[in-house]
Amino acid sequence: MAATAAAAGVEFPLIGVAVATLIVTVLVAAVMRRRRRPWHQAPLVEGKPAPEAGCAVSDGGTDVIIVGAGVAGSALAYTLGKDGRRVHVIERDLTEPDRIVGELLQPGGYLKLIELGLQDCVEEIDAQRVLGYALFKDGRNTKLAYPLEKFHSDVAGRSFHNGRFIQRMRQKAASLPNVQLEQGTVTSLLEENGTVKGVQYKTKSGEELKAYAPLTIVCDGCFSNLRRALCSPKVDVPSCFVGLVLENCQLPHPNHGHVILANPSPILFYPISSTEVRCLVDVPGQKVPSIATGEMANYLKTVVAPQIPPEIYDSFIAAIDKGSIRTMPNRSMPAAPHPTPGALLMGDAFNMRHPLTGGGMTVALSDIVVLRNLLKPLRNLHDASSLCKYLESFYTLRKPVASTINTLAGALYKVFSASPDQARNEMRQACFDYLSLGGVFSNGPIALLSGLNPRPLSLVAHFFAVAIYGVGRLMLPLPSPKRMWIGARLISGACGIILPIIKAEGVRQMFFPATVPAYYRATPTGEKA
Repeated sequence: MAATAAAAGVEFPLIGVAVATLIVTVLVAAVMRRRRRPWHQAPLVEGKPAPEAGCAVSDGGTDVIIVGAGVAGSALAYTLGKDGRRVHVIERDLTEPDRIVGELLQPGGYLKLIELGLQDCVEEIDAQRVLGYALFKDGRNTKLAYPLEKFHSDVAGRSFHNGRFIQRMRQKAASLPNVQLEQGTVTSLLEENGTVKGVQYKTKSGEELKAYAPLTIVCDGCFSNLRRALCSPKVDVPSCFVGLVLENCQLPHPNHGHVILANPSPILFYPISSTEVRCLVDVPGQKVPSIATGEMANYLKTVVAPQIPPEIYDSFIAAIDKGSIRTMPNRSMPAAPHPTPGALLMGDAFNMRHPLTGGGMTVALSDIVVLRNLLKPLRNLHDASSLCKYLESFYTLRKPVASTINTLAGALYKVFSASPDQARNEMRQACFDYLSLGGVFSNGPIALLSGLNPRPLSLVAHFFAVAIYGVGRLMLPLPSPKRMWIGARLISGACGIILPIIKAEGVRQMFFPATVPAYYRATPTGEKA
């Protein structure tokens, strides 16, 4: 009997352990199942399950809606997703883009790509390393190398097919379980009492849906139909690019971008794959010769072809004869935001500059780093007014990089373009000769252009150094009243080029950002930085 009791005493604990183990196993399985469930099916709001409503009508299940999945949108989606945000990206067309710009990433932009963990997106797309520029004028040329001595050997510029790069970025973003990439056209922002609550969009199948999130970031590019609600757009179109692809063409200086200071405006050449070279011919104004009538082909052969290096002349003519000529307006738009609770503008929807210097992607990636650092300490994005006030610092913190690249792009385009004004042409020649001096005279400007040294004061110093150098050339060997007059007009013209651009960028934010109150804006109440 005692033995039976002892046996029973052992049996009941064993049964208890078995039951407890079974209960724990079921609970663990349930928790793991919930964790594996897609975020948009059972999202958490402040630690509590939200209604299973799907992304289109999510009630707190999405942290951030991103409109557009170009370079800025895709990079931002990956960055925020990696930080644990639940991101819903809505892109009008998820097929591979085919554009003639956005093909050159400066070294400064590549460094930002590394900082965001996206450097592998330039791999497996036949991207080409770019080590600097070659400048051509009137039969002379000079090679300008990026000052990369202080960086790892992998750091350089990259040139590639824009569409391949964007597809890699999209794949990277979509690989995160908390990032949903959806094809659809956003038709409007959803506002309530002045606060953006989300977006209304039309799916690929034509269904009208709404998506909600505490923060909506608009990155829908240069043709943005939403920017007017979030900024005061003053879009300028100074010129158009005419694009060609030269096949099996050997550039005079391998792994360098080539800039020809032609008449009436610059011509660019740079590799976009191991067998292709992109040519961009700048045509001033908003109208270009007709492609359909053959007027464009004639213009390229009679006006442009005689001005390009002889080594690539035959390839240039062959590209024209092939007939794959494309055009795109070059837009410039300073950033003039309307701080709006619940929404933010990014990328070309927010700020554009002349693409001559290839700085657009560098600015966008730099902006993403700034925004990521601002958002990282925030756990709750739902206090729209506090978040809006806090994010005003974004517009100041982005200025050193953005304003330097924007100002340089606008100024260089005007300086590099031919002009009937003798003083302007003297400035153009002075710029070529100044850069040809090498050393600090070329390293400084190239560091600015490449995004490696985004310092507005350094930009202004070099710009006026070029102007003074031009005046000095005029005064030698002996000054004359005519030369002195041209020199005075050169300085006046230099001021007329750069000062309006600086004014549009914002003098205080550009040169004295620390004096702007938003520079020190603290995180919203209750959050820890």
